[in-house]
Amino acid sequence: MASFDYVIVGGGSAGCVLASRLSENDKLSVCLLEAGPAKQDWSVNVPAGIIKTMKDPNSNWLFRTAPQKNLENREMFWPRGRVMGGSSAINGMVYIRGHRADYDRWSAEEGCTGWAWDDVLPYFRRSENNERLTDDLHGTGGPLNVCDPRSPNPMSEMYVRACEANQIAENPDFNGDRQEGAGLYQLTQKDGRRCSAYHAYLEGVSRPNLEVIDMARATRVLFADGRATGVEYRRGDQTLTVEAKAEVILAGGAVNSPQLLMLSGVGPAAELGQFGIDIVADRPEVGQNLQDHLDVSVVSKTTTALGFAFTMKGLMMGLGAVRAYRKNRTGMLTSNFAEAGAFVRSTPEKPLPDLQYHFLPVVSDQHGQNRIKAHGVTLHCCDLRPKSRGRIGLVSADPMADPLIDPNYLDHPDDMAALKRGTAIGRNMLSAAPLGSQMGEEIYPGAAIDDDDKLDGFIRRKAETIYHPVGTCRMGSDDAAVVDTECRVRGVEGLRVVDASVMPSLIGGNTNAPTIMIAEKISDAIRGTA
Repeated sequence: MASFDYVIVGGGSAGCVLASRLSENDKLSVCLLEAGPAKQDWSVNVPAGIIKTMKDPNSNWLFRTAPQKNLENREMFWPRGRVMGGSSAINGMVYIRGHRADYDRWSAEEGCTGWAWDDVLPYFRRSENNERLTDDLHGTGGPLNVCDPRSPNPMSEMYVRACEANQIAENPDFNGDRQEGAGLYQLTQKDGRRCSAYHAYLEGVSRPNLEVIDMARATRVLFADGRATGVEYRRGDQTLTVEAKAEVILAGGAVNSPQLLMLSGVGPAAELGQFGIDIVADRPEVGQNLQDHLDVSVVSKTTTALGFAFTMKGLMMGLGAVRAYRKNRTGMLTSNFAEAGAFVRSTPEKPLPDLQYHFLPVVSDQHGQNRIKAHGVTLHCCDLRPKSRGRIGLVSADPMADPLIDPNYLDHPDDMAALKRGTAIGRNMLSAAPLGSQMGEEIYPGAAIDDDDKLDGFIRRKAETIYHPVGTCRMGSDDAAVVDTECRVRGVEGLRVVDASVMPSLIGGNTNAPTIMIAEKISDAIRGTA
C-alpha cells in the first residue's frame, strides 16, 4: 500500500488544479488517480479534434441517461472526459465564468457563505492568463491561458452583426461588467492548441512529492471509524489501495463523485441497502439536485460554402487546414466550432440574461454524430437557470458499472417555455442581415414547425445536453447539504468533494471555468490547515 498525505480521485478540471496547488508545498505528498490515460492524443491537443473525442472511448465515458419521460423517452448521450484533463480535455473550450449574481445568490440565498462574487473573483483571476484583457476583472500570469479565436470563421462575425440587427449589442467580454450581448467567445487555448486543466496545471510538472497514476479506476473510498483512510482502485487486472494520511478528495465530477460516494457507503441509506452496500453515513442528498443546461438548436443550410462541412468541398478545405495548422497553427483546425455566441434576456422583465447561444459555422446534429452533408450553420440555445431537478443513482453495486443518470429534463413547465422563446429568438438571429443573406433551407426545426404545439414536439424530439451537469453533492451550510462551505463531506471525516457537483445551483454559462475556480479556492483552504 502506497501512502500519501492527500489522495485525489479524478484528473479533471478540479483534480489537476488540486494536485498542482497542493504539491507546490514540498512538505505535502499528493497522489492523483485518473481513470483514463495520461497520454494526450492528437484529438485532445488539436482544438478541432473535438469531433473525434466526442465519441472516443479512449477519452470519453460515453454515458447514457435513463429514458427521459418528457423527451419522448429518449436515452440521452452524455459525453464526459475520461483522460487527464477530464472534460476540459474534450469540451468546447469556451471560457465563461457566469453572472456575478449567480455567486451572490449562492452566498445570500443558498447557504454558501464565502462564495459571493467578491469572494470568488480573486480565484478566477489567479487561474487566468488572459492574452487580451488586463483590467481588474481579469488575470495575467495564471496557468490557464485564455485567448480570442485564432482564425474565426467569417460567418461567426456575421452572426454578431445579425444579433446587432436584432437589438442585441456587441459584447467584447462576456466576463466583464456586462454579460448581456453578442460576440466571439474567448477560449482556453494557447498558440492554437487546447489548454485543458492538465495542460495548464500539470503538463511538464515533475515533483518528487506528486505521483500521478493513470488508468486507475477508483472503486471505493476506504473508511476506518468514520474517517476516510484511502482509496481502492483497479488498474488493469489488479486491485490496489492507496492510503491517505490527511484527506481523500473526490474530483470526479457531477456524475462520478456521487457514484463513488454511494459505492463507498455514503449516500441515501435506503438506496444503498437495496444493493447490499454497508452504510458508513446516511446522506440522503448524495446524488440529488442534478441540474444541467438542456439545449435546442436551429440548424440551417447556407447558400455559400464559408463554413465547415462533410462534403467534397469541405474535405478540400480540411486538407488546406491541416497544412495551415502544421505550418503555423492557424486555420480551421484551431476552431472550437462554437466561436461566437450571445447572452440574452428572453423577456424584458428578466433581471439577468436567461438564454445562452452558441453559434457554429457547421451543420451539427446529435452532438455531431449525425453527419449531414451540407454547408450550413447551427445555433444552439440553452435555458441558463432551469428549474427541473434530477439525480445520479446506482444501478448496481459493481463499481465498474455506469451509474443511473436521470436529469429529469423539462419536469418544470417553465423550462419548456424558455426553450420555446429561445428558439424563436434564434430563428430571428439567423434571418437578420448580414447572416440572413447566407441562409438556405432551415433543416431544424424546419418550415413545417410553425405553431406552438409543433415547436413543443420538436423540442421533445431534438433537445440535448450542452454538457453542464452540476449539483449532485450540494454545498451549503444546512445539515442536509452533502458538503460544507469548504467542501468537506458531512457525516464523515477526512473526505472532501471538489468539483462541479458541489455547486448548489447552475451558473449562467459554461461550467469549466467555475469548476477550476472552485478547486483554486479549496486548495487555499486545505493549504491553510495542512
